Amino acid sequence: MTDTTPVIDKKDVEDNKVLAALSYVFLLCFIPLLLAKDSKFAQYHAKQGLVLFIVEAIVMIASNIFIFIPVFGWLVIMVAYLLVAILAIIGILKALEGTYWEMPVLGEYAKKLKI
Repeated sequence: MTDTTPVIDKKDVEDNKVLAALSYVFLLCFIPLLLAKDSKFAQYHAKQGLVLFIVEAIVMIASNIFIFIPVFGWLVIMVAYLLVAILAIIGILKALEGTYWEMPVLGEYAKKLKI
């Protein structure tokens, strides 16, 4: 098993914490993807933010279907939005503290992105 932990450049982390945190706020994930192409820290979080954005879009679309299923559908929608919000909040906090944090499940997909 190989270690995929990125080499930490403290200056890069300090300079790009705020951009990395923006990665987890819906469409704002594109800002670090476009403005911080040379920052491994910002790109790491931006890729995770992009995957989270895609999941948010899927949840929004699915909620239009589940809204018509009383109780169970509403519960599914609430849990999905809650999970997305929790991941976004944790991602923002981890980025602001300068940590390379991998989101559960979705982090694997972010690693596969070649942007």
